Amino acid sequence: MTSMNFLKFEYTLRLAAGSLIMLEITDSLKIYWLGHASFKLDAGERPIYIDPRNVKKDKASLILITHSHFDHLSSDDIKKIQADDTILVATKDSATKLKGDVRTIEPGDSLELGGIHVEAIASYNVGKTFHPKSSGWVGYILTIDGKRIYHAGDSDSIPEMKPLVVDVALLPVGGTYTMTAEEAAEVANEFKPKTVVPMHWGEIVGTRVDAERFRDLFDGETVILEPES
Repeated sequence: MTSMNFLKFEYTLRLAAGSLIMLEITDSLKIYWLGHASFKLDAGERPIYIDPRNVKKDKASLILITHSHFDHLSSDDIKKIQADDTILVATKDSATKLKGDVRTIEPGDSLELGGIHVEAIASYNVGKTFHPKSSGWVGYILTIDGKRIYHAGDSDSIPEMKPLVVDVALLPVGGTYTMTAEEAAEVANEFKPKTVVPMHWGEIVGTRVDAERFRDLFDGETVILEPES
């Protein structure tokens, strides 16, 4: 990334004991990785969680679930952060396992929720059966204060990724259940997000080596985060 693009994107990285723990996109929008495929977005007074896992007690404004596998839909973790006014967005099969203000979504749908634009993007495997396209599982693009953040869910490299225009992409790199680091870098080099945060490594499958391999192959900026302690 050139210095001009770096300044245009307007993010800084915060250090804690030598590790990157947070991606600061703007003064009011920060991204934390909670491990595996779980993220917290601090959007001012609107804490947003995607596939919450290993969370601390909090009051979420919005919770997004990509699909119903146990490592993405954790009822115990949702209970820690769900309040009476928390909105949950989930696929149809996931919604049956949730309570409260639940909005169902499928690939191609979009929602406006308190000034946050939510788009559902198809998420599935190619050549393996863990995440079939027929399940209707999703990734999400969130548009917050003009910045577009894409969480790919548990996906391989798929045609739906190639036309995306996003600022930050949260992409799986661990292989086995998702695309490998090499596959993720190849598709990312096609749709060219400004920054990628590798995910789906370090817990169930994949290691930091996969994240670093992605960084070596991706032409843009890679930010390898450590889970928030």
